[in-house]
Amino acid sequence: MVDPSILDALRPEVLRTLPVWFVATLLSLTLHEAMHALVGRWGGDDTASEQVTLDPTPHIRREPFGMLLVPVLSFFLMGGGWMIGWASAPYDPHWAAAHPRKSALMALAGPLGNFLIAGVAAAVIHGMIAGGQWVQQVESLESLVAVAETGEANALTTFVSILFSVNVLLGAFNLLPVPPLDGHGVVPLFLTEKATRRWFDLFRDRGAATVGIVIAWVIFGKIAGPVWLFAVRTLYWFW
Repeated sequence: MVDPSILDALRPEVLRTLPVWFVATLLSLTLHEAMHALVGRWGGDDTASEQVTLDPTPHIRREPFGMLLVPVLSFFLMGGGWMIGWASAPYDPHWAAAHPRKSALMALAGPLGNFLIAGVAAAVIHGMIAGGQWVQQVESLESLVAVAETGEANALTTFVSILFSVNVLLGAFNLLPVPPLDGHGVVPLFLTEKATRRWFDLFRDRGAATVGIVIAWVIFGKIAGPVWLFAVRTLYWFW
């Protein structure tokens, strides 16, 4: 028996959004990792220099499964209207151990890159509404605005809506302080050197990353909705 959510994703009106979702997700993942690589290079670690780029090619070469296959599969498995994926940027663990604060800033750079994209998307939304081209129409992650003349979405309104939504959620998810998420590496910004060593000692077990992902997924499943609603209300605070 075919999963009903897959059948939902096969509807023509849903399938039309697949390329838009894919491009927005690919851009979001690429910038996230490019920011890690850039701040790492600024801090003295050139390990990921190849990935200091918005060209997704080197990121795809490193994580083809998370950058290509998972986003498309997740779109169908979740019935459209959502897409997940991942990428990664390598770093020198010896450099990170020697420079814990620089390493923490490198970890923070990825989520900040996502919030930067969300901010740019918000600016475009406000500009288009102020210019009379778009109107506010919050219906879903992919529908925050509509064309003023028709009251319907088009590829551009969908793309900008997805950019805003995905990057708010991706940035927030990665800030959860559990391995292997970025938030785990950000915590040392607020710790002493001794406390930082203890913090990382807590998660040296090889299974920590797997357990961390499970914990993060459960937690974020409960807070993703409120996080997105808060972001949308903030977006339209003055409208």
